[in-house]
Amino acid sequence: MAAMSNAHTAHATSPDAPVETRQGVCNLCEAICGLTFQVQGKRIISVKGNDADPLSRGHICPKAVALKDLHEDPDRLRQPVKRIIENGQTRWQTITWDEAFELVVEGLARVREQHGSNAVAVYQGNPSVHNWGNITHGPMFFGQLKTRSRFSATSVDQLPHHLVSHWLYGHQLAIPIPDVDHTRFMLILGGNPLASNGSLMTVPDVRARFKALRQRGGKLVVIDPRRTETAAVADEHHFIDPGTDAAWLLSVIHTLFDEELVSPKHLEPLLDNIKAVRDAVAPFRPETMAAHTGIDAATTRRLALELAQADGAVVYGRMGLSTQAHGVVCQWAIQVINLLTGNVDREGGALLTSPAIDLIQTRLMSAGHFDVWRSRVRGAPEFGGELPVSVMAEEMLTPGKGQMRALITSCGNPVLSTPNGRQLDQALSKLDFMVSIDFYLNETTRHAHVILPPTCGVEHDHYDLVFLHLAVRNIARYSEAVVAPADGALHDWQIYTELARRYARRIWSVERASTRQRLTGMLTRGIMGRLPPRRLLAIGLNRAKKGLSFKQLLANPQGVDLGPLRPSLVAGLQKRGRRIDLLPLAIRQELPNLMLTFPAVATSPAPSGERPTLKLIGRRDVRSNNSWMHNSERLVSGKPRCTLWIHPRDAAAQHLQDGQTVTVASRVGQVRVPVHVTEDIRPGVVSLPHGWGHDRAGTDMKVAQAHAGASINDITDDRLTERISANAAFSAVPVWIEAA
Repeated sequence: MAAMSNAHTAHATSPDAPVETRQGVCNLCEAICGLTFQVQGKRIISVKGNDADPLSRGHICPKAVALKDLHEDPDRLRQPVKRIIENGQTRWQTITWDEAFELVVEGLARVREQHGSNAVAVYQGNPSVHNWGNITHGPMFFGQLKTRSRFSATSVDQLPHHLVSHWLYGHQLAIPIPDVDHTRFMLILGGNPLASNGSLMTVPDVRARFKALRQRGGKLVVIDPRRTETAAVADEHHFIDPGTDAAWLLSVIHTLFDEELVSPKHLEPLLDNIKAVRDAVAPFRPETMAAHTGIDAATTRRLALELAQADGAVVYGRMGLSTQAHGVVCQWAIQVINLLTGNVDREGGALLTSPAIDLIQTRLMSAGHFDVWRSRVRGAPEFGGELPVSVMAEEMLTPGKGQMRALITSCGNPVLSTPNGRQLDQALSKLDFMVSIDFYLNETTRHAHVILPPTCGVEHDHYDLVFLHLAVRNIARYSEAVVAPADGALHDWQIYTELARRYARRIWSVERASTRQRLTGMLTRGIMGRLPPRRLLAIGLNRAKKGLSFKQLLANPQGVDLGPLRPSLVAGLQKRGRRIDLLPLAIRQELPNLMLTFPAVATSPAPSGERPTLKLIGRRDVRSNNSWMHNSERLVSGKPRCTLWIHPRDAAAQHLQDGQTVTVASRVGQVRVPVHVTEDIRPGVVSLPHGWGHDRAGTDMKVAQAHAGASINDITDDRLTERISANAAFSAVPVWIEAA
């Protein structure tokens, strides 16, 4: 590929410019830690934690320091580019914003006119909800597309959480958050907060919070196939066979009934089908489940007793539970355990948050709906208007009416983050048109015809609309831009506004629309287009009537402390006249079939002469979150982290040495990667981290390419999905290994 010119002077600064102190946030992960920046002009000199921040309390991790690298990265796109192929060679040409918008609108409109609106697809990546301009103004453009081909990182991550909350509590965002600061017993499955700073539980400074838990006489227990960083500091850690968490959680519910530990307390008047749950879990005795899970019955019964008797306890399950074949059952079972022990909507248990801008009460986020329509090829169900990404490639590759022929990606790299990445890589290369809103030329965007780069996190203001709904303490925090963007740069909300305006005008020129539809659309885009996110925030705070104004946020850039989490779920349900159905129909139908999916003995040896089948799981590293972070030298320096963890017993069985390169193969593909032999993983299990695999030609991320690693999603299986929601199942993927 020909070299692309990307000259910039974004951080050229006079040495005589004054050094200023500015406060901001790190929005690279869910922790949204408060930061203090030393800035000289457009150059960031230092990044430190903000001790005055009421949520993060001075905590900082290596990712936050790397914000400086991201801002200064010479590989980062700062102007729109279009892909040109000449003599079989690809090159990227810098173009004006006006030309870029016209190319995008024409390309998308052409596909829609020829093949229908569902032929135009959208994929929104994880950072979409970390940048509030995407949330406030993205729907204005995406709504114009009128397509059911909508996808996002939700279905490679937390979809089971949303579905269960929708069923039980009436809203997909009504997710009770562990009251970490007050609990006396916390049980964690499939989560590693010390590496993630929480996930669907915004909890920066978590190490100090776990220390405080012990100091007040509490206990931390971790159930995980790997001895994670969190497991290493826990009071107890128990290995479990990947993919059997549902069996273990159901055995805990069985024990609560069997040993008369069920005590919903204040929740009981709201709970329906308690007896039906008891009957449904009757087959899942701890003594029976032990052969599947690897956790003995005595341990299960003891932990159930300790949880039920603790003065404030909570069960929390995260990524490792959601991304497996029984993810929905897992998240349902966790809620049922917390409900049956009276630990939902109580201090020290699991509580809803009370953010200044409440997306539930204001109805700014849909309550959710499930299985209203299904995907064209496989028949996978939608949730909240989105189809699961596990079907995205097949919808592009399978001919016929409704075939996806154009794609818009926003802040995402699905080639490295969705199952069977090589298949998706192939599918993207066959699209009629593709546009990416992204500031890197990466493994996904290299297929785009046009790339529209927004400003980066330190170049625009921020208010966290989503993760303050999930924080362990109620706060409100608005951050001004830390440095000014380069001349001519556009924020994401400005990109969406202009795309919406031009696309509507282009579509209406050939499609019939009523006068009322046109006027409504023009009015909405006219108002939204003129109002930046900060103005919408000011309006929202005024309408919320919680005694907090935008002026107060400006005066307190470190954040305003709104206090600890308080019980509010019961009162909210009673106000709406709603009860909690403990046994939704889909769960009722699934439980009888659950036993049939487990192997007889998880660790049984392979027959002589056959390669043993191992179970692949992912893992999280504090220095990594998304694939584009690997373009920071400070994050990828040091010992290699893209290694395959394997237990000494399994390594010895195949005569493997630490550091030796092996081939890891699954049904869909294979990768080569060095092994790390360690007892910190369960026998029969291997682990690869997420987000690596920067060895595709045509990208322009030089540091990442030098530390390419292997993509776990080249061997995860798009056909291996969660049984109810079709969420991607990355945990317990069957693989085979051999020396390379």
